[in-house]
Amino acid sequence: MPTGEDLPPVGNNDQQGKDFRMDMSLFIQFVINGLMLGMMYALVAVGFTIFFGVLDVIVFSHGDTVMLGGFSGLAMYMYLQHVFPGLAPGWSLLWVVLTALTTMALLGMLLASTMIMRLRSAPALNTLLATMMLGTVLRESIRLFFPNGSNPQPFPHLLPDWSLNYGQLSLRFDNLVLFSAGAAAVVLIHLLISRTRLGMAIRAVAQDSEAAQLMGVNFSLVVLTAFALGCGVAALAGIMNGIYYNEINFSMGLLLGAIGFSAAVIGGLGNIYGAILGGFIFAFLQTIGAVALPFSSAYKDVFAFSVVIVLMAWKPTGLLAEKSSQRV
Repeated sequence: MPTGEDLPPVGNNDQQGKDFRMDMSLFIQFVINGLMLGMMYALVAVGFTIFFGVLDVIVFSHGDTVMLGGFSGLAMYMYLQHVFPGLAPGWSLLWVVLTALTTMALLGMLLASTMIMRLRSAPALNTLLATMMLGTVLRESIRLFFPNGSNPQPFPHLLPDWSLNYGQLSLRFDNLVLFSAGAAAVVLIHLLISRTRLGMAIRAVAQDSEAAQLMGVNFSLVVLTAFALGCGVAALAGIMNGIYYNEINFSMGLLLGAIGFSAAVIGGLGNIYGAILGGFIFAFLQTIGAVALPFSSAYKDVFAFSVVIVLMAWKPTGLLAEKSSQRV
């Protein structure tokens, strides 16, 4: 018969169960954060892959398009606050999103018609340099001409800030809405590409632009639509980034552009589904680097990019390269 000294301490199992629940809630919190970041990165990567899929070009100003989308939405919010100070947050959010989407879609069409299509016959390096310089122009224009543009700008709280808390798990309502909006955008892009005549034209141009034109496809319209779509998605990513972090700054497009391009490459450049996969992969690499490795979370980007380098060396054409013949 065991003595009192042989028995486990009273409450030990309860404490272990509590620690397990805390660990699980913390793990779920990290997964939720990774999903949220992954959705933003996926939207940026989708823009890169649309551009490459249609015209075989890399638009290095795309990250700054994300930044400009955030600032155009912020500018609309500041205008609404000045003209309609009592406007409900829901209406403000609607106008902010519509303004960002419309402005960036028009910018994408302008970029395609005045720069990208004119450089089609030039060496690919010319397009790379032109879009890189355009990104610098956009970035520096915000820094110089936006009020106090050199400093981070607080982004308005346009969604309810309540959350569901359980242990260390905090499920924010605004994060749920943002993730749902990003997922809806991805679904709409999929339906547009796979179920509509315009999508069929885009896929035809992506596969063989000359044959598509011989079959009567309006090449210019397809290119303009593709760039409007890619830049519009970037604007949505910029708004999501502002709401998620509660601020935006003129230089945020540099890192977002690098991450979005990396996500598109590791997923399979030119493959929309690969871009989405790459966005989530990069986000979870950052999450692992921030919480699961024995060094400071400041090195999470170093860890994520290092793993991306290894993935690129292992699969140079991307994880979903087998679908490259149907790139868009």
